Amino acid sequence: MSSYLPTITGEIYMLPIIIGVVLAVVMAFLARVTNFDRDRSYYAVVLIVIATYYVLFACIANEAIIPEIIVASIFSIIAIAGALRWPILLGLGIFMHGVFDLLHGYLITNAGVPVWWPAFCASIDIVLGTWVIYCAITKKAAPMSLATPSE
Repeated sequence: MSSYLPTITGEIYMLPIIIGVVLAVVMAFLARVTNFDRDRSYYAVVLIVIATYYVLFACIANEAIIPEIIVASIFSIIAIAGALRWPILLGLGIFMHGVFDLLHGYLITNAGVPVWWPAFCASIDIVLGTWVIYCAITKKAAPMSLATPSE
């Protein structure tokens, strides 16, 4: 089983978490400033990309490729459903991927995953997912999507 949180003398190494939180805030800010988040496909693509990183790591280690593809496929389906029909699924999917990051080492053995990755990715996913959920609930997310032509 791979380590799920990097430690130094038994304490959680905070740098990947701090960097992840900062990057999540920057991603959300830039998406808002550039209006990329006006299209629901933006966060759907983000979710699909973050889900496929574990497939990349599995290919690097040449192990757990099928389980990682299955998990990435589930998150991809959630992303597509969120983009086409239920925007809150995008936030929930990103957030749940953060939970998956924290549990990954217990669920799937994949030696290709860098020791710092789960903490880094979980911090981005949980912060960004929370933001997307907030936007969906408060209707701050744009109503447009690729599936619905603009007027």
